[in-house]
Amino acid sequence: MNFQISEDQQMLRDTFARFLDENSSMSRVRAAQATGFDRELWRGLAELGAFSLRVPESAGGVGLGLLDAAVLMEEVGRTLASGPLAEALVAARLLAQIETPETSKLLEQVIAGEAVVTIAFNDIAREPVQWIAGGAVADAVIARDGEQIVLVGVSGKQRRGEPNLGFTPLAELHLADAQRTVVSKSDAGRNAFAQAIEEWKLLIAAALAGLSREAIRLAAAYACERAAFGQKIGTYQGISHPLADLVCDVDGGKYLTWKTIRDIADGREQAGAEISLTTWWSIDTAGRAVAQALHTFGGYGLTTEYDIHLYNLRAKAWPLVIGDPSRILEEAGRRLYAGEVAALPDAGAVGIDFDLGEEAHALAKEVHAFFEKTLTPELRAKAHYSFDGHDVGVHRKLAEAGLLFPAWPKEYGGRAAPPYAMNALHQAWEEVGWSSHAISTTGLVGAMIRLFGGEELKREVLTKIIAGEVVCSLGYSEPSCGSDVFAAQTRATRDGDEWRIDGSKMFTSGADIADYVLMLTRTNTEVPKHKGLTMFVVPLKSPGVSIQPVFTFQDERTNITYYDGVKVKDSYRLGPVDGGVKVMAGALEMEHGGGFSKSQRHMVHAAEDLCRQIQYRGKALIDDPVAQVRLARATVHTLLSEVIAYRAVWWAVQKQQNMAYGPMAKLFSSEKFLKDSADLLDLTAPHSLSKRNGPAGFLNQCYRHAQGTTIYGGTSEVHRSQIAERNLGLPRTRA
Repeated sequence: MNFQISEDQQMLRDTFARFLDENSSMSRVRAAQATGFDRELWRGLAELGAFSLRVPESAGGVGLGLLDAAVLMEEVGRTLASGPLAEALVAARLLAQIETPETSKLLEQVIAGEAVVTIAFNDIAREPVQWIAGGAVADAVIARDGEQIVLVGVSGKQRRGEPNLGFTPLAELHLADAQRTVVSKSDAGRNAFAQAIEEWKLLIAAALAGLSREAIRLAAAYACERAAFGQKIGTYQGISHPLADLVCDVDGGKYLTWKTIRDIADGREQAGAEISLTTWWSIDTAGRAVAQALHTFGGYGLTTEYDIHLYNLRAKAWPLVIGDPSRILEEAGRRLYAGEVAALPDAGAVGIDFDLGEEAHALAKEVHAFFEKTLTPELRAKAHYSFDGHDVGVHRKLAEAGLLFPAWPKEYGGRAAPPYAMNALHQAWEEVGWSSHAISTTGLVGAMIRLFGGEELKREVLTKIIAGEVVCSLGYSEPSCGSDVFAAQTRATRDGDEWRIDGSKMFTSGADIADYVLMLTRTNTEVPKHKGLTMFVVPLKSPGVSIQPVFTFQDERTNITYYDGVKVKDSYRLGPVDGGVKVMAGALEMEHGGGFSKSQRHMVHAAEDLCRQIQYRGKALIDDPVAQVRLARATVHTLLSEVIAYRAVWWAVQKQQNMAYGPMAKLFSSEKFLKDSADLLDLTAPHSLSKRNGPAGFLNQCYRHAQGTTIYGGTSEVHRSQIAERNLGLPRTRA
């Protein structure tokens, strides 16, 4: 896996970034508003080789890949460069692909910045009059005319721009009446033109990612400066939390565009649908991002003195030239479920990689083989999405097979499996449908013992965890604390070589089958709440422990546990006395990193299966365009959750600065899981009301399961605050 662009691509990005910072400054953008075009900027971009970027070397170009062009377009979006850049890039490549005497001569002028060529998105045989991006400054337009590809000359008389939403060189051109030259009548020419439109979608998506990220940055910077009611407005969650949501959306869109380019290069079947999905998502996200960014500025955002309004207008103007974005989501639905085929552009060399690797695939295959051999019909019937699905015998067999905690070091019974392999393992586990709840909590407790426990605790407890002989649960929350775990009131009082624990813990899921609980206690009431806490591993079979069930509408049992004079050896303490915050922070970091993309993918597959079974107006529901759109939307949310989670894993492996990428993965995936579970339940109603075995019952379960994902492991509100602070640099929003 690799999320890092190459050194050459970094150099390309930095070169264009420096040039655009100087030559597409906001003062220059404003100066070009009358025409929407900066001729001097255009010539400068040509000198840097921008318009030859995607032109093959054989035609006088640089011959770089689609990702290189996307890197350039992110900088174009960030600086709101004035001119039809995305259109010009694909038009230049198209001129080279068609290659006639007319196109070759024009291509030389385009590469030199002496001519502007753009494209028409619709067949002029059907739509002779069209709105053309860059039409007000274009020398020519490449268009499809029935079975022909034509080069339409644009005379000075036709080049009449008019005031428009984004101050762009947009023009409505009468293409059928203009002078034109047929440059291709072949299948190859028509295919090249179709590829150009697909490439444009990816380039505009990349530009919108750069634009959106910059708009959010401007808003965050303003929120750090602007004061209201005696404090910086960034401290208000009403300001910071929407920006935190949107930075997840924007980053996800950027990397989904990159993944799509990679999938095109690899020839993946879903790549054509991904082009439509990432384009729609980037357009939708940009509209929401710039609106929220402008809102952050309040009334000042409405004035022309502040630059944020320019981002707002360009975010809408650039993509809408192709028409209603909802049509692109419909297109994605057809490509996913109706067999529509896209003409994939040549991606060129792509160095980024979203594959987990051979070791990961081998481990996933081993997991499938283990469960295929181990799960009898009786065990499969016992499977349940909760601790109720735990089976002692299977747990021990997993330990014997080295599949209980593969990520652990070999001296602790593991395989030292890398994070990428563990990600694949978790996906396989989801596909098998066997509960991993007890394994997850037990593994977390075992990891904390490895990191913070003494030799006696390791000898008496960790060895049993490694052998699969015991199960552990987590004791963080209390009835009066909720997500504010550091407000714990359960007391631990020193009693010689032991500690006495008194209090209660809420949501100690699995405590009814567990042997130990990882518990946060208060050991000092004379200091601030974060400084007087200590962590223990508490045996749940001890005298004074009582467990009462608490049932949820997710068909899960959790518990409230009571501790009345429970004695715990000091050797079962983790970390120093009153030093529990550091220990707890490590536990929470482990818990926050994953997300729910695997559950989302399983849910979408179930919805697809059910839509194939349900008859709607005489045909399968999956053939209905409305159903296709809704399934496509859930699909793009799943893809985004995956790339955001992959980014978090890759970043951790690279040991980079913590930018809250783990919380971003958890926040985005849980919120989209919640939204899509409700929508897919609606889509497949009334069948989805049933709890019968099969896709209907599973969707029913997903709806109930999703409710908790935004709560446990830290609520969405907590994660939004972490993202706002760590990723956007906003002031602390919590007391």
